[in-house]
Amino acid sequence: MDIVLLVKAAIMGVVEGLTEFLPISSTGHLILAGALLGFDDAKARVFDIAIQTGAIFAVVLVYWQKIRATLVALPTERQAQRFSLNVAIAFVPAVLLGLLFGKAIKEHLFTPVVVASTFIVGGFIILWAERRPATAVRIHAVDDMGPLDALKVGLVQCLAMVPGTSRSGATIIGGMLLGLSRQAATDFSFFLAIPTLVGAGAYSLYKERALLSLADLPMFTVGLVFSFLSAWLCVRWLLRYISTHNFVPFAWYRIAFGVVVLATAYSGLVTWAA
Repeated sequence: MDIVLLVKAAIMGVVEGLTEFLPISSTGHLILAGALLGFDDAKARVFDIAIQTGAIFAVVLVYWQKIRATLVALPTERQAQRFSLNVAIAFVPAVLLGLLFGKAIKEHLFTPVVVASTFIVGGFIILWAERRPATAVRIHAVDDMGPLDALKVGLVQCLAMVPGTSRSGATIIGGMLLGLSRQAATDFSFFLAIPTLVGAGAYSLYKERALLSLADLPMFTVGLVFSFLSAWLCVRWLLRYISTHNFVPFAWYRIAFGVVVLATAYSGLVTWAA
């Protein structure tokens, strides 16, 4: 058993869990962390996607009451059916565009410089979104969303196919710009993450199954466990945070972090692997 490899897996799991549901891009952080750790080969990229499932278990645990109530009421209650339909509608665009363009994006855009650039651009978009007037909010809870609202959020989620954009950032900030309250946008982002990330993880494991073997099981297990634990802590903290704060600090973090990566890359201080 390679202890060094397991330590790297644990670090990557923590990075995934802490960044998946914050508007700062888990994929971007995983690319950068993997470059620093030398954990960035083809198998590592499959690992990065697979351990998202651990973070999703944390969301299911935090939102279990809502999920359970929806499943129980789904056969008979219109509200549960509408909510489930909205999640399904928002999920479809990412599936279609992912199948069409996913391979090309992975081949050409998964680089530290691209990640750093989208970090900075995304930071300025968050600053812009947080300056909108409070009167622009028209949806205060996920149960108030209509199918068209869900489709719009689903289309915005597709922007996260560009690494460094942030899936949660795209859906939360995009949802806010579309008229959702900060709480509603965050809640819907979490619910939409369940089919999106589970689907992406399962598809990636199936497609790249030739790269994997039983010897990789300890590495994936460690990554999943640490991803779950750190995501559970992060989601609980974020839900408390947004009740009294905005996303401006995350915007400045994105901008500062992106500038640091670009500066170190172009100065040669840090050799970021592609």
